[in-house]
Amino acid sequence: MTVSTNQNETIRTTSEDLRERYIDLLKQVLSFSLWDGQDGTVWRGRKGTQLLQRLLEHRNLSVTRMVSPEVRRNGQDWPRLAHTMVGAKRLDNLQECMEVILRDQVPGDLIETGVWRGGSCILMRGILAAHGVTDRRVWVADSFSGLPEPEPELYPADRGDRHHTVTDLAVSLAEVKENFRRYGLLDDQVIFLPGWFSDTLPGAPIERLALMRLDGDMYSSTIEALTTLYPKLSEGGFCIIDDFGAVEGCRRAVEDFRSAKKIDAPLKRIDACGAFWRR
Repeated sequence: MTVSTNQNETIRTTSEDLRERYIDLLKQVLSFSLWDGQDGTVWRGRKGTQLLQRLLEHRNLSVTRMVSPEVRRNGQDWPRLAHTMVGAKRLDNLQECMEVILRDQVPGDLIETGVWRGGSCILMRGILAAHGVTDRRVWVADSFSGLPEPEPELYPADRGDRHHTVTDLAVSLAEVKENFRRYGLLDDQVIFLPGWFSDTLPGAPIERLALMRLDGDMYSSTIEALTTLYPKLSEGGFCIIDDFGAVEGCRRAVEDFRSAKKIDAPLKRIDACGAFWRR
């Protein structure tokens, strides 16, 4: 049977439409925005909740009210049920960066450092699946036990940082793997790197990256990831910083690194928190 040009075009259009629908649905489910953003307040009655609330207030995040769709879209809350804290704007940015990489055939894998429940990495893997990409991997780097204690003698900018005391930031490797499995995206294209970044990133068998998304909050976690991974980022690849506008230590690490490496690529803001640049 001969397929006409018009039929080929219809098939192509339908395939593209289905792919876009899948990715859009994936983003809405991961961020819980499919349910109008009504993800509740910070959960109560758990160890560390008062400290968590103070931390949220310091970062200008939502604490005491039901989360509105706009707050969830901007990622300015701490969701109780969603698989990502990242709002729709930062998820859209991640999708856009990945589709530019695929379109321009920028070589390399993808990595996120600091994954919480795994949502952004799940989106990365879902986008690869939607485009039929089988030769790129998603690296999932996290301690899976929360953030490290500050080392002010090495990183003065982290002095007094309290992220390590917030128990709700510790999501186990088993839970993150189960979240991937629930979306049907747990396979050999997903590689987990459990441990502190200073221990795992230098020896990780990552040859080249097309995208690196850093969500380590602290100065130490940010500068360690930049120092180790940026040399592996391909020309045309993207460096995304989740907490640039939310955590002072993170912002200082990025500015110090860009200055030391004389990086003049424009640093673009995504929303109140996130920023990125293209190498």
